[in-house]
Amino acid sequence: MTNLPPLAGRRCAHRMNMLHATLFFSPDLDTECKELGIEDPAAMRLAARSAPLGAVGAGTVAATFYNYHHGLLARHLPGVWESASPAAVLDARLRAADTTLNRLLGAEALASPEMAEAAELALDAAEGCTRHARPLYAGNADLPVPDAPHLRLWHATTLLREHRGDGHMASLLSAGLDPVEALVSHTASGQGMNPRWILSTRGWRRADWDAAAERLRGRGLLDAEGGLTGAGTALREALEDETDRLDAAPYERLGAEGVARLTALAKGFLVTAVGAGAFPADLMGRA
Repeated sequence: MTNLPPLAGRRCAHRMNMLHATLFFSPDLDTECKELGIEDPAAMRLAARSAPLGAVGAGTVAATFYNYHHGLLARHLPGVWESASPAAVLDARLRAADTTLNRLLGAEALASPEMAEAAELALDAAEGCTRHARPLYAGNADLPVPDAPHLRLWHATTLLREHRGDGHMASLLSAGLDPVEALVSHTASGQGMNPRWILSTRGWRRADWDAAAERLRGRGLLDAEGGLTGAGTALREALEDETDRLDAAPYERLGAEGVARLTALAKGFLVTAVGAGAFPADLMGRA
């Protein structure tokens, strides 16, 4: 096994995840999905992420996404596939990624040697991923790799994001955190989304959030102000460490030098994307 600096893989994975996520906050995805007859924003994003699994229903998505309310999923799945097939959604997803990256990064960055280098490093890392017990990664891994460097990079970020995410679901289950408890504790750590964003996109009610917070307080994981206790911090750190362990292979494949280079390249693209308004200003935070 390659000896990587502490948290090097996690830092790289975080930047890959953020580049991947630009699509799901993009008006370009809305435009493409509306062309297919998908009008509801929740349906658009559920379809775009689950399309590699086929024309699945709410149960499959509840299992693989982990933290969505089944009722929200059932309102849109499998019904969304009556408007557009998974194959049509995948084509629309890639077109939206193309438009989004062009808009956020600019043509010069997309045509740069750095973009091509980042794409090949990320794809090389993804060769270290494994399919078993990783449904979202495996579905995406069966898709063709695009030709354009920026789309090759976006495809690779998707593979790396879903590979880590599949492992993270196992870590959450092992830690004894149900879907809402996982969301509440992540936000309490200072790393998660604002509760308003979570409640508006995941289908939970404020009462569900408050009940989960009360359960976490009962376990000694959350304090009266909604922050993590020492035990809560230790639990979140332990499950992130376990996620790192389950997700180590792609970054060990690249080695320390490759991981450092990919992280630096991705950070540069991400800074540009954030500066161009890739994410809402109030996306993160506990309030």
